Amino acid sequence: MVFGKPPDGGWGWVIVAVSFFTQFLCYGSPLAVGVLYLEWLDAFGEGKGKTAWVGSLANGIGLLASPVCSICVSSFGARPVAIFSGFMVAGGLMMSSFAPNIYFLYVSYGIVVGLGCGLLYTATVTITCQYFDKHRGLALGLISTGSSVGLFIYAALQRELIELYGLDGCLLIVGALSLNILACGSLMRPLESSSSPPPEKTCADKVPDQYFVYHEKEKTVEENISILEKGYTDEKGVNNVPDCKQDSILNKNVLSSININEKDTYKKKVVEQTNFCKQLAKRKWQLYLTYWKETMVLFKNKVFSALFVAILLFDIGGFPPSLLMEDVARSANISEDDYFMPLISIIGIMTTVGKLILGILADFKWVNTLYLYVTTLIMTGVALFAIPFAKSYLTLAMLSGILGFLTGNWSIFPYVTTKTVGIEKLTHAYGILMFFAGLGNSLGPPIVGWFYDWTQEYDTAFYFSGFCVLLGGFLLLLAALPCWNACTNQSSKLPPNTYSYKVASNA
Repeated sequence: MVFGKPPDGGWGWVIVAVSFFTQFLCYGSPLAVGVLYLEWLDAFGEGKGKTAWVGSLANGIGLLASPVCSICVSSFGARPVAIFSGFMVAGGLMMSSFAPNIYFLYVSYGIVVGLGCGLLYTATVTITCQYFDKHRGLALGLISTGSSVGLFIYAALQRELIELYGLDGCLLIVGALSLNILACGSLMRPLESSSSPPPEKTCADKVPDQYFVYHEKEKTVEENISILEKGYTDEKGVNNVPDCKQDSILNKNVLSSININEKDTYKKKVVEQTNFCKQLAKRKWQLYLTYWKETMVLFKNKVFSALFVAILLFDIGGFPPSLLMEDVARSANISEDDYFMPLISIIGIMTTVGKLILGILADFKWVNTLYLYVTTLIMTGVALFAIPFAKSYLTLAMLSGILGFLTGNWSIFPYVTTKTVGIEKLTHAYGILMFFAGLGNSLGPPIVGWFYDWTQEYDTAFYFSGFCVLLGGFLLLLAALPCWNACTNQSSKLPPNTYSYKVASNA
């Protein structure tokens, strides 16, 4: 389907509003899972690395399934996917309240809730990009703040609900709140398709399509005659039966004529359905091959290849603080009396600020969004290296705020992807990149938890995290340097369907 021109306003702002609340409701609990993480450690008595899998799966499985999520949104549309996913998120949270062990949580909270969040994220990002062009950076920044506001509110809300109703009651109430996603999804009206009608086929184009249904069949003489008779009747409105046979046909019993016609019709339908299935299988196989060819073309773009490495390493190293920062403070023997605000809430509110500011910056013509994204990666790596030196609540709060602000680069990541591969390839490329982001989200917290189980301290783990993020940032910077582009353009030419990010141009 060819979409119409993005309106950059109108109903698009309603789309922004409902997408904001959708991400708020679905990602509030998974992003604030650090509060639940402490409760699960005490309830099930498992190791930190093993328990961290619950939160990492909830935040990573949806991204791992991004190619599937993209196909679902492309096939069914954002509205049906959002409504269906609302049931998944609410059901998974409610099921988690009855978890007898940590393995049940892997499925109910990690997979069911995580997959629902992934579908909702893809739906909100895709429909927002369809409705906005000129103000796309601002729109993406606004909707992505929904998850950050959810993190800020749900961190305090879940802690309060646990004190009042216990862990099980908290999950039941949060699951009930998630049912409001259904109302948000119902308002995601799809963008109208282009008003220009598709060009009609010429007679020469139509003939092969009509003949294609029959040309592969092994037909009997009677079937060939019946097909020719049917086509001639449609054109002339009379039955072209030889005169010598007309008298015999008219003298036949009416019931016999009906039975013969029914048999002929049945034979035709069986043959047509058989050939339809064959054509459908061939078409699906061709689409499958086309998908992988387009994927290989995307990876021939060096910036896209560096981007997937950077997002993988960023999520391995940059995601664990939002899940484990509360346990970092407890491991540093910081008293709860010193807490002015939960560290996770600080990360959440600063992530909101970061998404807004970075999203607004992305709309300025003099700002190159790729370099802006690289800058956030390098600064995140430096902040992660500083966590082992923070031994007080004040320093941990400052680092949480810095990391939260820099994590706001999620708001410009779809913008960077669009500029790298083009809006036509956005759904395909974004699904691939989110798969690697989900892989990083799934591996990061367990790796940090395992480091703690081995060494009984978090210092080595965060040195490793900082190194991963810095490495990804420098690789992406190297791929985006203008001098590297010049050398590549002289040595070889990109395939005709490959989209190259012009780093010298304004984002």
